[in-house]
Amino acid sequence: MVDVPVEEYLCTRIRRTEQARTAHHEAVLRGYGLTMIQYMVLLILSREDGMSGAQLARECGVTQQSMATVLSGMHSKGLIDRQPSPVHAKVLITTPTAAGRSLLDRAYREVIVLERTLTQRFTPEEHQAFCDFLDRATATLAEQTPRSSTSR
Repeated sequence: MVDVPVEEYLCTRIRRTEQARTAHHEAVLRGYGLTMIQYMVLLILSREDGMSGAQLARECGVTQQSMATVLSGMHSKGLIDRQPSPVHAKVLITTPTAAGRSLLDRAYREVIVLERTLTQRFTPEEHQAFCDFLDRATATLAEQTPRSSTSR
């Protein structure tokens, strides 16, 4: 085993970067009365209007039970509307309300400042290389994730 200080692990750096990004977004979103997951739901719905709770749960990486709680809270705040699917009566299709779209627009204007600031910290070539490195890291992490199997 090679003795590498934990500070040099790429996964440690990726985790610290993600924690810093999350802390920034949560601080910004708190001012709008949104949680990170609620913001993600509004952002996803702004790009693909009309999704089921199960679809949103998959997109956000949470359980369907957690998403049901999130959607219930958002519905009671008037941020989303939920109507039965024309295809499956038991499935509710979620769409943003005008109030939800307006809140997302205001929050997004502040959240996107971080993206622009990060982009400006790199030359165009560095930015492209950094994105390529992150994409490669993501692919490697996905490849290395154990798949559930019945035998090992």
